Amino acid sequence: MNCIITGASRGLGKAIAEKFGANGYHLYLCSRSETALQETAKELNTKYPEIPIHARAFDLADKEQARQFGNWILDQGISIDILVNNAGQFIPGSVHNEEDGSLEKMMAVNLYSAYHLTRVLLPDMMAQKKGHIFNVCSIASLQAYPNGGAYSISKFALAGFSKNLREEMKPHGIKVTTLYPGAAFTDSWAGSGIDPHRIMEAGDIAEMVYAASRLSPQATVEDILLRPQLGDL
Repeated sequence: MNCIITGASRGLGKAIAEKFGANGYHLYLCSRSETALQETAKELNTKYPEIPIHARAFDLADKEQARQFGNWILDQGISIDILVNNAGQFIPGSVHNEEDGSLEKMMAVNLYSAYHLTRVLLPDMMAQKKGHIFNVCSIASLQAYPNGGAYSISKFALAGFSKNLREEMKPHGIKVTTLYPGAAFTDSWAGSGIDPHRIMEAGDIAEMVYAASRLSPQATVEDILLRPQLGDL
C-alpha cells in the first residue's frame, strides 16, 4: 500500500507520514524545502527501516512543479492508495489591509497545489477504481475569523474543491474526505506562548486520517472536524 503526502516535512504532514509508515505503507513525500524534507525522510527511515520512503522537493504553489511531482509519482508505477493534499501556508491579515498579492499566494499554495496535483493523478486512480484522497482544509474553511483574510478565503475554496471532487469520484470507487482541523501543536506554534495542552496534538489528526482510511469500500467518511477540547482559540 502506498501513501502520498504533500507538505510532509513537518507538522500535520509529518505526523500523518509517521502514522502510515508505522502501519507499513510505502511513503511518497513532498515539501518545498529540500533540507527539511530530507531530514524528515531520514528520521522516518530510522524509525521504520523496512518501509520504502521516497522524498522529492517541489514547490506545489507553482503549477508546473505540481504537475512534475504528480508525473514523478506516476513514473513510479505504483497504485495510488492514499493521497493527502496537505501543502499549505498561513499569512495573517485582513481583506482591507493585508499585503497586495496575499490572496494570489494563498490560493496558489492552499488550493491550486491540490487541484493541479490531483488532476494529474486522477486518471490512474480512476482506472484502478480505488484510492482515497484527503484534503486538509481548516476550521477557517467553515468560519471566518479576525486576521484570517486571504488564508480563510483560500481554505473555503479548498473545501469547495473537495466537495466537488467527492461528488465526481463516487462512481469511480475513489473516496474523498475533507479534513477540518482546529489548532494543533506543531512547529508553527513553537515560541507562541500557547500551552501545548490547550490545543490538539498533530498525532490526533493523523489518527483520524488513518482510521478513516481503514473502512470498507462501501463506506466513506466525508468530513472530519476536530477541535481542541476547550474549543477554538
